[in-house]
Amino acid sequence: MKKLIIFIASLFSANASSQTEFDLDKVLKKKRRDMVVMEIDSYLNKKSEYGEKIEKLNSSQKSFLYVENLEREINNGGFNQYYFNSSGDFSQETVNALLEIGAKKTSKIVQKANSEFKNGIVPKDRTERQNELELIQQKAKKSWNKCDSEFYKYQDNLTELLIAFVVNNKMDFEK
Repeated sequence: MKKLIIFIASLFSANASSQTEFDLDKVLKKKRRDMVVMEIDSYLNKKSEYGEKIEKLNSSQKSFLYVENLEREINNGGFNQYYFNSSGDFSQETVNALLEIGAKKTSKIVQKANSEFKNGIVPKDRTERQNELELIQQKAKKSWNKCDSEFYKYQDNLTELLIAFVVNNKMDFEK
């Protein structure tokens, strides 16, 4: 919940300073690590029109956004909400993004949650996925609650992993 509130505040902050260009070096120097991630997240959301035009992002930027969208959804309503909302369109890409940033434990949690879908494949189409959710959510509820609890333990420090990922792929985030 705290991350959601910070995200919303950073959106207002980003809108207020929309006249200035995104300065990655300045963002990376912030003392509060969560605000570093939130400001990059806000920038990428704005650039991709809040995921509606994800193709505007390069591969590294998409990976960052997939991880942040997962975290936001899980912290706000768990895996059921993640799959219900548009973030679930990219559930397999999110697994890959987590591996890309080095979040192996979190990746396994998402894979486990994804396995509740038929053949372990989460439909990319939101309507199709929501229809399947109706059919499986009672059976999946116990597993997803366990996945939620595991996620909340933050066995992987997503904030630090994302920042390291940005630093290691800095040129991709300056575009």
